[in-house]
Amino acid sequence: MKSTKNIIKGRGTQINVHNRFFELSHEMRDDFLEFCAKENEEVDNNKTQYLPVFPKTIVNKVESPDIGLAYSMNMYQGCEHGCVYCYARNSHEYWGFSAGLDFERRILVKKEAAQLLEAFIKRKTWKAHTIVMSGNTDCYQPAEKKFEITRQCLKVFLKYKHPVSIITKNALIVRDLDILEALAKDDLISVNVSITSLSETTRQILEPRTATIKKRIETVRLLSEKGIPVNVMLAPIIPSINSHEILPLAKAVSEAGALSIAHTIVRLNGAIGALFTDWIHKALPDRAEKVLNQIKNCHGGTLNDSRYGTRMRGEGQIAKQINDLVHLARLKYFKGKVMPTLNCDLHEAYKNGQLKLF
Repeated sequence: MKSTKNIIKGRGTQINVHNRFFELSHEMRDDFLEFCAKENEEVDNNKTQYLPVFPKTIVNKVESPDIGLAYSMNMYQGCEHGCVYCYARNSHEYWGFSAGLDFERRILVKKEAAQLLEAFIKRKTWKAHTIVMSGNTDCYQPAEKKFEITRQCLKVFLKYKHPVSIITKNALIVRDLDILEALAKDDLISVNVSITSLSETTRQILEPRTATIKKRIETVRLLSEKGIPVNVMLAPIIPSINSHEILPLAKAVSEAGALSIAHTIVRLNGAIGALFTDWIHKALPDRAEKVLNQIKNCHGGTLNDSRYGTRMRGEGQIAKQINDLVHLARLKYFKGKVMPTLNCDLHEAYKNGQLKLF
């Protein structure tokens, strides 16, 4: 039974946790953060703030060996979607904020992302490799409707015939169908749509400001009909919350046109463990301890699992059951379907001037 007492509506986490980088007593003198503090309204007014930041680079090389991508870029830091389990929450602490409510209510905006991207892929030393938007926070979160930075970056990828992959759980992506279709004609685009449940009740408490499940499945269908290859992320799988939905989820997204599925088992690293624990005791008090103990069972007895190779898939009997179900889902609903390899050759031809001959 869900408790609504003292719940902050429209948010995932319900608290701000202490920033681990501020363990030692010191005075913060960063000009940017002091400006934010002066301009900030009261902490609990629950309004989202958009704060401009000015990084020198935008494309990051991904060093983790079990992520499955080599380069990523993030137009925004923080995410208003408010997914309570989000691993990206911990990155907000590097900016001096909390991984809790700050992550959802203080969104850092990189308005010059497109210019930085263009400068990066124009380098003579750069060899085309798929760049993922976004490896951290959602590039189609609500801020994108206002700033259109993701659309600007897609135009750069199209201009330079460069491969790009997108990860999102927001139906706003269909706004950019014109560019996505143009990229797809040259095998320069793939899309990963995250769908964690078929239940709106589950979505509303887990991912309060994301697109509805119906809209996400419609997005998979529309993208697929337009020839844009779609993989669906069943991620994360959380024992006793959405673990029972693996087969019906796989069936639904396959029927909508998805070419493949991927999954992870939830892990609650860093500050996320405390945030999730607080949240589940408020949102799902009747099953809170059961869920937490089953998550621990998947990660060697702890919520905090950083071990390469096991952190995404887990270990133990519960993890094995989840992984076996996903394997069965692939055999049952995705036989003969394959995600295409993106084209890296066109960008090299563009840089060498060969495309000007046509």
